[in-house]
Amino acid sequence: MDLHTNQIGMENFIVSARKYRPATFDTVIGQGSITVTLKNAIRNNQLAQAFLFCGPRGVGKTTCARILAKTINCEHITENIEPCNTCKPCLSFNTTASFNIHELDAASNNSVDDIRNLVDQVRIPPQIGKYKVYIIDEVHMLSQAAFNAFLKTLEEPPSYAKFILATTEKHKIIPTILSRCQIFDFKRISVEDIAGQLAFVAKNEEVTADEDALHIIAQKADGAMRDALSMFDQIVSFAGNDLTYETVIRNLNVLDYDYYFRIVDSILNSDISGALLTLNEIIDNGFDSQHFITGLGEHLRDLLVCEDPATLKLLEVGASIRYRYHEQSARCSVDLLLKALDINGKADINYKSSNNKRLLLELALMQMCSVLRSKDSSIKDTDSLRSIPPAKKEDKAPSHAPVPSPDQGKQVISGISKPPAVTGNGTIKSPIKGTGFSIKERMENNKLAITNLQNNQNGSTDLVEKLDTPFSQEDLEKSWKDFSDPLSETHPILYATLTRRKPQLKEDFVIEFAIDNKVQEDEIRKAEVLAHLRRQLRNDLIRMITVLTNDQHDLKPYTPMEKFKKMAGKNPDIITFKEKLDLEIDF
Repeated sequence: MDLHTNQIGMENFIVSARKYRPATFDTVIGQGSITVTLKNAIRNNQLAQAFLFCGPRGVGKTTCARILAKTINCEHITENIEPCNTCKPCLSFNTTASFNIHELDAASNNSVDDIRNLVDQVRIPPQIGKYKVYIIDEVHMLSQAAFNAFLKTLEEPPSYAKFILATTEKHKIIPTILSRCQIFDFKRISVEDIAGQLAFVAKNEEVTADEDALHIIAQKADGAMRDALSMFDQIVSFAGNDLTYETVIRNLNVLDYDYYFRIVDSILNSDISGALLTLNEIIDNGFDSQHFITGLGEHLRDLLVCEDPATLKLLEVGASIRYRYHEQSARCSVDLLLKALDINGKADINYKSSNNKRLLLELALMQMCSVLRSKDSSIKDTDSLRSIPPAKKEDKAPSHAPVPSPDQGKQVISGISKPPAVTGNGTIKSPIKGTGFSIKERMENNKLAITNLQNNQNGSTDLVEKLDTPFSQEDLEKSWKDFSDPLSETHPILYATLTRRKPQLKEDFVIEFAIDNKVQEDEIRKAEVLAHLRRQLRNDLIRMITVLTNDQHDLKPYTPMEKFKKMAGKNPDIITFKEKLDLEIDF
């Protein structure tokens, strides 16, 4: 008996996407502008011959087409331009027995013969009602010949014939069809609208559902109401009549918000270990790494949205989650979020081409965690300098340099005459006029200074000479050559860039190097070159700047066209020779 009852219940079950399919214009979700336009066209008797409904899947294209077909055939349209559901055309439509409304699936009926059969049917006027309506779904699947066979009928149909075309790919429809249709672009349904409709369905189905759970379903649906209702049925089958946030994320394999909040907390605390452990937990739980990096980008974007009250409406989450976003965004600066988004975006771009995807994600997280740490690095390095024990008394200063006083100890170690001033953009301004270097360069200087001081304590050469030893252009070129020569076999492109021109020594130990383009600026490994020059020339105040040059006359020709132009520049008769013999340059 129980088994028989269950079988009857299964036979009578209707999926929510069909059961709650809108039957009137007022019940269509998220397409208010389109439904108002269609109702006004019916009211003013200004119906077009053909309509084209285009937009993403599950947003109501076919539903609106059916409602329009039913409404214009209704014999007693209400004042609100809705079908009466009592006349013969309405009753026949409700029982799927209408001879006035024809639906054609162009995906499986896309040949010329199918369109010819449709054209033959158009010639027969309706027996009941005013219009014969042809709804052609997935119209972009029609062949080129079928489109051409359909053109004339679509342009000059009988007065009683109306065509409603629906497609998800408007760009595949030929322009001659588009010009004969009134086009309506359906938009994705918002998360709030989908969540509201899901709440209505849950109430009718006597299902208890958390607001956050419905928002997760709405976000996963990506603007499609049909997808949202299908997921709702799936989760109800899994969890019964009690839908919780945990149930939904477990069934839909969605990463919990809590993971992303923990990741951002680790970034704020510069806790690399915590971020890596959270990532390991996510991977161990079976989540796809690509989904994680996409979700982290969305989470950082939502935090950025919370920074300005004007953009809060762009935050599409539940009430309780919204409070957590507000709380965490209050601790995040816009600069931090933008840098983290930039790192996340680069990792997302490089994800598919990476051979070690996990390492790529871990490096991205470590870079994010180091954003705040790098801002405080100059202070931390200064503190570490103070912890270095003073030099032994028996160590003597060089005869050519003045003996520093105890109050000048920090000045000698840092290599400058007074504490550096930090500018607004995070760079350290040198007290020497016309010079300045970034925090990163300052860290390198301090580390080198620590090494020099320790070497000095062990009896090596004097400290002051290593920090600001003067050098000549010849010394610079020799040191530059020592760095570039070993690269001739291992990195020939870098070697060619470094040896193409000579570095020029300017005032205050500034080294100027001319480059041809921005790509070379990334190739020359400025940090490595600086470290080599400072170490070999014993001068920590060296700075390096690159200058773009327009001097292209000495560029080596690579392509056949470049070689031909260079030869023609030296001997113009080559051009005449080429033209008279009608020669072509071999590419």
